Amino acid sequence: MKHRFFVPFLLIVLSCLPYTSIFSQSKPYTPVSQELYNTIMKKDSILFDAANSGNIEKLKTFFTEDLEFFHDVGGLANYKETIDNFSRIAKNYAYTRRVLVPESTEVYPIKDYGAIQTGVHQFCRLENGSLINCGTFKFVHVWKQTPDGWKISRVVSYGH
Repeated sequence: MKHRFFVPFLLIVLSCLPYTSIFSQSKPYTPVSQELYNTIMKKDSILFDAANSGNIEKLKTFFTEDLEFFHDVGGLANYKETIDNFSRIAKNYAYTRRVLVPESTEVYPIKDYGAIQTGVHQFCRLENGSLINCGTFKFVHVWKQTPDGWKISRVVSYGH
C-alpha cells in the first residue's frame, strides 16, 4: 500500500526540481576538434556578416544547391526560397541583425561529410546603434565539406 503512494510522490518531487539539475551535462562542452570548431565558427561569422549587411551574393555561396531549410513556423524551404527570404529581409528589414549567443555553439564532426553546428542565436532590431527587441531561437546547421569549401546543406531553426 505504501508503494502506491511512493511513485506519485516521487514524480511530484522530480517535477519540482529544476530541469537543468536533472538533465544537464555534468561538464562543459569541449570541442572534439578545436580546428574544426574554429573553422565552422569562422564560416558562421562570415555567413552572418553577409546576412547582416545584406550581401546576398556572398550569402549564396554558403549554401548547397540541394539545401533544405526547416523552420518550425515557416516550414520547409529549398535553396531558392531561402535566398529569396534572405533577399526580402535585406530589402524590407535591413535593421535586422543576427547575434550568436556566446558559448552556445557546439560543433561535431560528421564522418566523411562535414560537421554539425548547434547553438542559440538572437535576431534583433538595430536602432540608433543599439540592438533591441531580440528574439532568441535555436538552430542546427549541417555543414558539408565540398570541393568549393564548407557549405550548409541543412538548417533546422526552431523555438520561435
